[in-house]
Amino acid sequence: MFEKFNFSQRQIKRYYLAALRDLKIALNSEISEVIFRFSYDALIKLAIAVCARNKLRVKARKGHHIELIKKLSSYLKDLEIEVLANEMRSKRNRDLYEGGVLISEKEAKEYLEWVKKIFQKAEALFEDLRNQKLMF
Repeated sequence: MFEKFNFSQRQIKRYYLAALRDLKIALNSEISEVIFRFSYDALIKLAIAVCARNKLRVKARKGHHIELIKKLSSYLKDLEIEVLANEMRSKRNRDLYEGGVLISEKEAKEYLEWVKKIFQKAEALFEDLRNQKLMF
């Protein structure tokens, strides 16, 4: 599911910024489904960034989100990540493939608050990238 890969600092920063962008969309939305979906996407993108930081590239295959969640949980040493992120993944899949799942405003905001905490835990992994400029 993963392969060793030496990412450049620029690539790692782009992954991390993509995760932050999705988190910002979730934070700025008033729509429960948008909050939930972008919170989940931000979490998966954070997992990709954390894996890249650890020289692992995920291969897009069936079950790769599950493996990304496991890696994020392992790298951040937090078993709750695996449980709650898989709960989110399951709800997202039911919404996508089974005709919809209602996400309450309360539930969406609880997930968002939890995802923010995960980002705070991961923040130290990306401190050295903050002052770097992206060259396009």
